[in-house]
Amino acid sequence: MYQTFTLKEKIKQLTTMLVPILITQLGMFSMVFFSTIMSGRYHASDLAGVAIGSAIWTPVFTGLSGILLAVSPIAAQKLGEKKHREVSSVLTHGIYLAFLIGLTVILIGALILNPILNSMNLDPGVHKTAHDYLVGLSFGIIPLFLYNVLRAFIYALGKTRVVMVILLLSLPVNLVLNYMLIFGKFGFPELGGSGAGYATSFTYVVIAGITAYIIKTKEPFSEFAGSTLFSEFSTEKLMEILKIGVPMGFSIFFETSMFAVVTVLISRFNIITIASYQTALNIVSFLYMIPLAISMAQTVLVGFEVGARRYGDAKTYSWLGIYLSIIIAAVTGLLVVLFRYDVAGFYSNDPAVISLTGHFLIYALFFVIVDAIQATALAALRGYKDVNLAFVMTLIAYWLICLPVGYILAHYTSLGASGYWIGLTTGLLAASIALSLRLIHIQKKKFAPQPANI
Repeated sequence: MYQTFTLKEKIKQLTTMLVPILITQLGMFSMVFFSTIMSGRYHASDLAGVAIGSAIWTPVFTGLSGILLAVSPIAAQKLGEKKHREVSSVLTHGIYLAFLIGLTVILIGALILNPILNSMNLDPGVHKTAHDYLVGLSFGIIPLFLYNVLRAFIYALGKTRVVMVILLLSLPVNLVLNYMLIFGKFGFPELGGSGAGYATSFTYVVIAGITAYIIKTKEPFSEFAGSTLFSEFSTEKLMEILKIGVPMGFSIFFETSMFAVVTVLISRFNIITIASYQTALNIVSFLYMIPLAISMAQTVLVGFEVGARRYGDAKTYSWLGIYLSIIIAAVTGLLVVLFRYDVAGFYSNDPAVISLTGHFLIYALFFVIVDAIQATALAALRGYKDVNLAFVMTLIAYWLICLPVGYILAHYTSLGASGYWIGLTTGLLAASIALSLRLIHIQKKKFAPQPANI
């Protein structure tokens, strides 16, 4: 990263950072896609088992990863302050925290996995696949969390293309491993859907290993990963990451779990409605990757400028990210609405599913715009390390507005399942307004640009 002086330079730096992040996110999405498609090709019960396992793991993973991603804004601010030794310390304690969190998840998972699956009254085949898939996945939990810390550190230095290249190189590895372990090819055991868990774990080991090697041996990363990398252990440094990371992680967890609850509530409707909702949700989730990439780049750039006390530049990056995400969301949302039946046709051949999916996608235009605003406003606040009140705002928006409004509209009006889309949009709109107002407030009161001395 470097200091910018014009709007054109800022747009260029933001774009240069976000494009590799977007490709990386698409790559991670592809890994889930490979596992799901190949498990479905093996057997329907294996597909269901992998889906159940993923549904259990995803909220846990996204929430805990959110804690570790706090390394990005903290390290970016230290870098802006030119405190390079403290950047190294942030990396060190992020790695310590990744080990602690990963080990805790494995131990707790060993105790509660079977009770959770038993409470779901699953088909025995689905139960076994879900259990074995998560057991296979557990071998990659610590490498995955380590990778997330290393990735957050690389992002803090603005070198997002490195992460993109690593992930793209790992995709063929993941694809081949899924093929070998699910179907039992080239002398490997035929594990079915559970093989996807082991394939994913080994891929995480490869990714974490390559990333660690690059950080240790290549500039500018090796400057912060020298002989002093693990020379200290400070509870205070761990708490600094947790102070920022825990609200970040909970915000992400409450958002993902809110969508999971809506999915469960939708399951009370007929098969056509369930399939149509899942299809529409998959489409808008895909569109969300663009503002998500913008938000990740935005957090780092805002944090870098705040650390350098260039508050005017931090403010510009904050709103540049928000405006850019609104424009892209509006364009992509409008295209999806205009071609909604064609888009739905990629997912299903059933006319009823296509028709209802198209109906749900009418709400997509409003949904993706407000979702883009709240994601980037929240990202800007993270760059300022202003996360506690933002966490409360998102908690209220997701659980006290989204769910109640959606449930009432879906079950006590003639809207049916469409009510949940209105509820989701309403809650996200409330979050986007509240977070934007909070951003305006701290930029005026806490991080206002200082007048030049005459």
